[in-house]
Amino acid sequence: MEKQIKTIGVLTSGGDAPGMNAAVRAVVRTGLHKGFRMIGIQRGYNGLLNGECFEMNLRSVSNIISAGGTILYTARCLEFKTKEGQDRGAAKCRELGIDALVVIGGDGSYRGARELAHRGIPMIGLPGTIDNDLGGTDSTIGYDTALNTIVEAVDKLRDTASSHERLFFVEVMGHTAGYLAMNSAIATGSEAAIIPEMETEVDQLAELINHGFRKSKNSAIVIVAENPKTGGATALAERVKKEFPQYDARVTILGHIQRGGSPTAVDRILASRMGEAAIEAFLDEQRNVMIGIQNGKIVYVPFAKATMHNKGIDRNSLDLVKILSI
Repeated sequence: MEKQIKTIGVLTSGGDAPGMNAAVRAVVRTGLHKGFRMIGIQRGYNGLLNGECFEMNLRSVSNIISAGGTILYTARCLEFKTKEGQDRGAAKCRELGIDALVVIGGDGSYRGARELAHRGIPMIGLPGTIDNDLGGTDSTIGYDTALNTIVEAVDKLRDTASSHERLFFVEVMGHTAGYLAMNSAIATGSEAAIIPEMETEVDQLAELINHGFRKSKNSAIVIVAENPKTGGATALAERVKKEFPQYDARVTILGHIQRGGSPTAVDRILASRMGEAAIEAFLDEQRNVMIGIQNGKIVYVPFAKATMHNKGIDRNSLDLVKILSI
């Protein structure tokens, strides 16, 4: 028979995302409201192994809903990828009196969560990642804020691109998914989006040069999803310089500014709803699932489905980028 849950731990893991603090706040306040003892674990799984934890109360999460980053800090933990580290993590939970755990993070975080679940620790996950690459949920915590950060930056780049008649390649994050690139291209009126899900990257670039930039425009913005395999925006710009030397091609890599900043209202509300749902999931005897959102409704998604990377890109949106860029 499963041990009754009295104490719930919460940690943030992997890359930080705007809205993680709002999620921590919702988890802690809902947990306290429902009568649970709440434990904050610092620095992700690394902190769990080292016993870096403290009891959280209402004051612990005061005035953090608007803050970016995570008050619990986050860190990568190579040891937790090993069987020995996972065994030690489960043992540490029991030593600390933690009966269940809420993990806020992305797919790597859920792999660790699954291993703890296999060792008898009840787990609930919240999708905290700007990449929006988890299956079973329409959006992830932090995605909307990152998207708005990109839009603001590209709007400013558009001014200088037009003034100097330049072709700008703007590289955005996304891990292995093109959601940030595709939707920021639509929102900024960019001429193209180069994303991992597309197999015709070179053809799209040639079409932009030959039929868009060359014939009707004196400047262009191309949003490029980061891609270590192909070299991303830098490799594309170098190709343009060689094949079309008449164009002044420049590269802007937005980098980690996409992770920072105060979360948008959308992310604050999403994080708050999901945080409350995580505690309700334990009360409903749900175990080892991610809290997702589909068509505005909270859903429970098995960790295996959340990490399958088969979410897929809406091809209609890709067509929209092309149609609106002419």
